[in-house]
Amino acid sequence: MANLERKSFDQPDESRTPEKTKVDVIRLGGTSVARITFQPGWRWDECIKPVAGTDSCEARHVGALISGQLHVVHDDGSEADLGPGEAYVIEPGHNAWVVGDQEAVGLEFESAESYARD
Repeated sequence: MANLERKSFDQPDESRTPEKTKVDVIRLGGTSVARITFQPGWRWDECIKPVAGTDSCEARHVGALISGQLHVVHDDGSEADLGPGEAYVIEPGHNAWVVGDQEAVGLEFESAESYARD
């Protein structure tokens, strides 16, 4: 018989709270998933850069945006907007920020264990 494991983000295994950011991590069967909430006014270079200690975000993000809007600019100048219901892969070497006055909430898979960790 197959196993089923479930957890709620209401009771995460770990939470991180850098400025204007909340990262809730749950661990299931050797896999981690993070729900990341970015408040209006959040910018990677202002809120996470002090934690990461790098000039741009060096994490590879694989996830989906549930609500809100994000703008992503890569170090090579390419850029894109992300909106609700969109899945994404964002390669290392970027900056990002919330667009508008609504929080942005996403689910992250690949960077769940390391994002915004000091």
